[in-house]
Amino acid sequence: MKKSIKRTLITIALALPLFFLLAACGSGKSSSASSSSASLKTVRLGIMGSDDRIWKAVGKVAKKKYNIDLKLTKFTDYNQPNAALSDGSIDLNAFQHQFFLDNWNKAHKSDIVSIGETILAPIRLYSQKIKSVKDFKKGDEIAIPNDATNEGRALNVLATIGLIKLDNKALPTTADIKENKLGLKITALDAAQTARALSDVTAAVVNDGVANDAKLDPNSALYVEKVNKKSEPYINIIAANKKDAKNKTYLDLVKAYQTEATKKLLKEIYKGADIPAWDITLK
Repeated sequence: MKKSIKRTLITIALALPLFFLLAACGSGKSSSASSSSASLKTVRLGIMGSDDRIWKAVGKVAKKKYNIDLKLTKFTDYNQPNAALSDGSIDLNAFQHQFFLDNWNKAHKSDIVSIGETILAPIRLYSQKIKSVKDFKKGDEIAIPNDATNEGRALNVLATIGLIKLDNKALPTTADIKENKLGLKITALDAAQTARALSDVTAAVVNDGVANDAKLDPNSALYVEKVNKKSEPYINIIAANKKDAKNKTYLDLVKAYQTEATKKLLKEIYKGADIPAWDITLK
């Protein structure tokens, strides 16, 4: 009986080191997993509209390659993403071109900068009532975006088509129309409303993101803005507050976007309507 107790005690004594070794290994794995989870860096990105297909794909690359957890915030008003960035509600946004940002900073005394280029998205003239720009008749109404840069951009499109003539201004407004032979009624609306107005007006100049949300077919447009050297200020960007311009995590997100995979996906989803712009050569 005493020998049996002795053998049991010896077995327990020999097993204890192995138990503690396994426990230590288990603890190490748990600590490592916890550390990996804790090092995941959250980036809050503001976008316009509901179409997040590109950014969802970019988010997967960002998580796998750069350990970034991308959180998307969707806005419906062009005035919201920069305001949210300035007040710290989001870390970055990706919805605007450089021209829009320059004017926003000037008007709001903000300090937002570009940290990377995304796409060039020509604006288009759409209609549900006519088939050609030659079909406009006297008194027809055309809706255009009302923010300073896109209003001027839309008016330049109408001037290029030959529907109006403008005073020589960098950013024309409807007040700068000097010739309008057809007496067209040109109505400036919030950019997000231009596509919705198509049932009420003869035609509308619609930003690409708004057109995507409204499921407008870019190939059905009456006219597409020309892409050339003058398009450079209209390249869309990823924007940050100036103090964060060199933030490595944010710059890694730019890298996650600017890939051949993103180019392929843009072509697949938007059929050439959105042009990858980070390495584009404009002539």
